[in-house]
Amino acid sequence: MNRTAQIIGTSILQAFHELRANKLRTFLSLLGVTIGIFCIIAVLTVLDSMKNNIKQSLSSLGSDVIYVGRWPWMGEDGDYKWWEFQRRPSMTLKELKAVQDNVTGAQYTTLCFTKRNLNIKHNDQEIEGISGYAVTDNFDKVQNIDIAQGRYLSASELEGASNSVVLGDKVYTELFGATNPIGKTVTFLGRQFNVIGVMKKVGQDMTGFNFDEGLIFSYYTASSILDTRSIYSDPNLIIKVKDGRNAMDVKDEVDGVLRTARKVKPGQKSDFALNQLSQVSERLDIIFDSINMIGRIIGAFSLIVGAFGIANIMFVTVKERTKQIGLKKALGARSRSILTEFLAEAVTLCIAGGLVGIVIVLLLSLALTYGADFPVTLSIKNFSLGIGISALVGILAGYIPARTASKLDPVVAIRSN
Repeated sequence: MNRTAQIIGTSILQAFHELRANKLRTFLSLLGVTIGIFCIIAVLTVLDSMKNNIKQSLSSLGSDVIYVGRWPWMGEDGDYKWWEFQRRPSMTLKELKAVQDNVTGAQYTTLCFTKRNLNIKHNDQEIEGISGYAVTDNFDKVQNIDIAQGRYLSASELEGASNSVVLGDKVYTELFGATNPIGKTVTFLGRQFNVIGVMKKVGQDMTGFNFDEGLIFSYYTASSILDTRSIYSDPNLIIKVKDGRNAMDVKDEVDGVLRTARKVKPGQKSDFALNQLSQVSERLDIIFDSINMIGRIIGAFSLIVGAFGIANIMFVTVKERTKQIGLKKALGARSRSILTEFLAEAVTLCIAGGLVGIVIVLLLSLALTYGADFPVTLSIKNFSLGIGISALVGILAGYIPARTASKLDPVVAIRSN
């Protein structure tokens, strides 16, 4: 055991001597391993980071929220039959009341109608492409609505079809700059609205809400101006599940209540879609697994190239040390010791190339985290995988040269040029 450890230690030192003595040759040989390990670890790290960031966003929105509307987020029975979904009737106050009165597992229920591409004016300032979210009471309880200035809409303002509005951060900034907007008016949909609040900057979420470039006002106000039942609109009934209740049970309860309210016959397909963020999470896992596989295949090809490079450098090393090998065998060194020596050297070279690839990943991770505001998840599991793959490539690439060295005849080896 001590003898084997001594041989491995000597081989590692010999490998680093080769690195120093033949820098260019070694660099070119290790480049394939470095690129291969970089590809694999970089893909795994970025995908893990994306998955964790998205799932954190999903968890902040809540997996206990059910979105009911005309359009399913995913295809049904493997197909996305948009021509059928478009003919479905829209969610209305009738469905809202049915859920509020009959679904025992619902803590909060609200209706949200989205009107896109609004033009908003304030004095001489005008912005386009804004999303207007016309909502009923409790919308702020099922979505993360944080107020930076002023206040949110009261129940009386929402139910009384008032002309009050809460602006998104970007809308406020572009219309008012740094001035206080509370109490001032904006114009859209041909009406003047009184600004009572401004939302904090949050960015677009996974359910499609972009509050920064949007505004919130009363659903009853919108229904008095617009056709909220048009085939081109899709009001969403949003339900937050009570604490302690199973979301799937409540989803089934909502399905039964809405089928009854819409008089859908038994055995007939529902004319609405029940969506949850868990569906998105499951689909993302499938997508990420596919991308993971592509990254591994790309990395595998790079590693094959790297393995040939390592095999080449080991054959050259065996050729250069043929006399030395002959002397060792003449002095009693066993073939197994020679084999172990060259295998250890090949593994060391591959691990060195893999470590360079991992260091590059670490540097890029820091750049993305602090420079691009994209939190990167670094995993010991991924790094260990990279080291393990490097060692495996070293064994596979170094075995034939090492076996060739171990089988040399000592007399022939000593006499070689």
